[in-house]
Amino acid sequence: MNPQRLATKRLKPGFFRVQKDISVGNRSYDGVGNVGLLMQESYCPVHVRRAMVEKAKGGDDKELRDYKNACVLKARQGAVMVSPFISPDEKEVMQVLLKEKSPFILLTDNGFRDYYKPADALFDACAAGRLLILSPWSYDSGKRHISRADCVALNAMAEEICNSLTGE
Repeated sequence: MNPQRLATKRLKPGFFRVQKDISVGNRSYDGVGNVGLLMQESYCPVHVRRAMVEKAKGGDDKELRDYKNACVLKARQGAVMVSPFISPDEKEVMQVLLKEKSPFILLTDNGFRDYYKPADALFDACAAGRLLILSPWSYDSGKRHISRADCVALNAMAEEICNSLTGE
């Protein structure tokens, strides 16, 4: 796949070049992908709350199922979904977005190396212009695990992005 990926990167260099200081609201991000996704009409955060997961573990999974289905329906209606997609349930939503070729913005907990390229399905979504990966932090080669504080901050940033881009 490496020759094919290299050819794709050469055909669409704008989607694979690390872009610095992308301003959204009052915050600045580094990003890779289609910055045109920041100019759409509708945005929606994907954030599965712990309470939903606990209820599902207790046997009542209706709220969780309804929430995930609502996220997919909003994407089908044209909303750009925004999330760090950290939890397994959020990752399931992202997998559906990838499968259905819906656009989304992925927030990540670590910045980008000089020659960063997304892996596997994210690479294909990036090449097709359906993905923007944003990071509020610089690349740290020593960073290995995301902290709870990082997760909370990234989910808050997803909400901020949606609110600032929709004018709320």
